[in-house]
Amino acid sequence: MTNLPTRALRAGVVLVLPVAFGACSWFTDFKRQPQIEPWEPVSQNDADSTTPPRGNPQYSVPVQGTAVAGWQIGYQPLPQVVDSFTPIPNPTAVSEASLANGKLHYQINCAVCHGAAGDANGGLKKVNPAYGFSPSLLTDQAKGRSDGYLYGMMRNGRGIMPSYNRIEEHDRWDVVNYVRALQGKTSQPADTLPAGYPGQNGTTVPGPSLTAPTRPAPFLKPTQQPTVGSPGINAATFKGNNENDTMRKLHGAPHAEGAAGAPAKEKHE
Repeated sequence: MTNLPTRALRAGVVLVLPVAFGACSWFTDFKRQPQIEPWEPVSQNDADSTTPPRGNPQYSVPVQGTAVAGWQIGYQPLPQVVDSFTPIPNPTAVSEASLANGKLHYQINCAVCHGAAGDANGGLKKVNPAYGFSPSLLTDQAKGRSDGYLYGMMRNGRGIMPSYNRIEEHDRWDVVNYVRALQGKTSQPADTLPAGYPGQNGTTVPGPSLTAPTRPAPFLKPTQQPTVGSPGINAATFKGNNENDTMRKLHGAPHAEGAAGAPAKEKHE
């Protein structure tokens, strides 16, 4: 017959062992393992702002898919490589939304060399005519290029034109559609008016990226909304159609005028 101290010792061991093994960090049964989360610095220190996060593996395909992967056509800025993009079809149909998005990216990245109208009279040439080496996009040769070729030019670059791979793939196709509109090859004409003045934000610049951490969480409400019924101009409502495009006049536009000409107080619901 087992004595009382022995039975008490066995009972204590049974109670202590689960707690002891459960406290071990190595006892994880593969549920918790050391890992680097997306956009987390390699040091895994939240205060580390100098070490860049781990990027995607070279030639990896994004989760939303791609028209052509890096292992299919490389990123060399060579004529024969860019020519390989010619048969790739344009997956984005021409629409008002596509042209509007393409316009924003074109005016930020392309207009400085190729001009707002695509005629090669960009701001760089106006500063110094010697820099006017960018070709016009309105020539018969440019119009004869396929959509895939224009896409490849932005993805890889060619000659003295650098790569504009920083423009995401779906946005690049919108730029292609906008260039086609500048060439008069779409049913909708291209809007060449400035989207905004330098330094302006809001709807005058492209929206958040779809493949980077700037993409907002889907359950969050937008932080910037146009003021309902407001005739004034702000970063959320200005579309670049104001003839008096100066910062002083834009920011001096009152939201509402009172009976005596003084600005009236806005009513908040």
